[in-house]
Amino acid sequence: MSANNRREFLRQAGLGAAALTIGAAAAEAAPGDPLVLGVIGPGGMGMNHTRLLASRKDVRVAYVCDVDSGRLEAAAKEVETRSGVAPKSVSDMRQVFNDKSVDAVFIATPDHWHTPAAVLALDAGKHVYVEKPCCHNLREGRALMDAVKRTGKCLQVGTQSRSTATIREAIDQIRSGEIGEVLVAKAWNSQLRRSIGKTQPASPPAPLDFDAWLGPAVPVPYRSNLLHGVWRWWYDFGCGDIGNDGVHDIDVAVWGLGVDTHPSTASCLGGKYFFDDDQQFPDTQYAVFEYPIPGKSAKKQLIFEQRIWSPYVQEGYENGAAFYGTKGMLIVGHSVGWKLYGLKNKLLAEKTGSPDLPAHHQNFFDCIRGDQKQLNADVQAGFLSASLVHLANIAARVGRVVQFDPVREQILNDVEAGQLLGRKYRTGHWAIPRMS
Repeated sequence: MSANNRREFLRQAGLGAAALTIGAAAAEAAPGDPLVLGVIGPGGMGMNHTRLLASRKDVRVAYVCDVDSGRLEAAAKEVETRSGVAPKSVSDMRQVFNDKSVDAVFIATPDHWHTPAAVLALDAGKHVYVEKPCCHNLREGRALMDAVKRTGKCLQVGTQSRSTATIREAIDQIRSGEIGEVLVAKAWNSQLRRSIGKTQPASPPAPLDFDAWLGPAVPVPYRSNLLHGVWRWWYDFGCGDIGNDGVHDIDVAVWGLGVDTHPSTASCLGGKYFFDDDQQFPDTQYAVFEYPIPGKSAKKQLIFEQRIWSPYVQEGYENGAAFYGTKGMLIVGHSVGWKLYGLKNKLLAEKTGSPDLPAHHQNFFDCIRGDQKQLNADVQAGFLSASLVHLANIAARVGRVVQFDPVREQILNDVEAGQLLGRKYRTGHWAIPRMS
């Protein structure tokens, strides 16, 4: 056995051991008792989670945590209105992690906090639901994988298509061979975003603890087009729209293509073709990834297209994924449904349906309690999809094809590109994730 194959075998064996540990940890939860939760970052998508969670009878939202006092107050009121019990409102997530009564946390912070917060929570003995992308960069994805392995806790990534019955049925069609062998998958993100404008450094608003918001990131001045939500377009804090909406479609494409490793090659052309503003990521991207097929000289291919100034459909859907097989084609609309075509483009089957966030929550809770053994969007699935986001952005920034070692998780023969696999941290900050 080669050194690389042996390393990969040991890595997968470690994941298997972690899965067994998850089952043992889940069995500790007392049946019938509500799971005690904390929601960290309960604004935007975090508020969607908060509303759903506070309306359930089988869980109790004991904490809401945010560094913006206005958002914190709104979230606490939402929980009290829906559940009848006011949660504790805190601005420091460590207070949630230090409370031994908390079973699990939902992390819906900006991307640069996803892995640092999740690793802290896992090491504190909490199960974790973390929004996508699960990591701000590829190195943090590995740190998150390692944290799940060493703690044995459940970690669900917020790619809810994995729990949506309609999408699961589409993947079943592929798995059953309805379109033959799938050699190419394509994902796309077409929609109209707004310009974020151009600003200068300014003083942060009074309700916001901006230094706490920065966390382990290298400090930068506050700007009015940095938050809320706009952080997605800045290198230090987000991953662009490919890591925002695009990763949902990329995740479905990876799932249907049936790959269980990183790609060996990544290329991406793109830039700011439309917007003249401060955003740093491309508004237009075309990325191509190649995956080696074990035992064969042929490869599989995954394509991603993005135009966030063009709200027009392709393949019938604004956002989606397509699978091209040797006997047919299957098209998935992110929030619409799917269509299966056979030979001569004959429509053979179709199904409509929308994303099912409550089902994704349910799968997470069932795994914590031990009622199910498999998370629908576990850390490995989340990392494999996020890695495409990061490799595409790296290839676009350096302007060349990137050769990647999927076992060692290193970019080959390109120092400049390799430096973008991680990020710099604020010296000595308490939330810098542990890198093993």
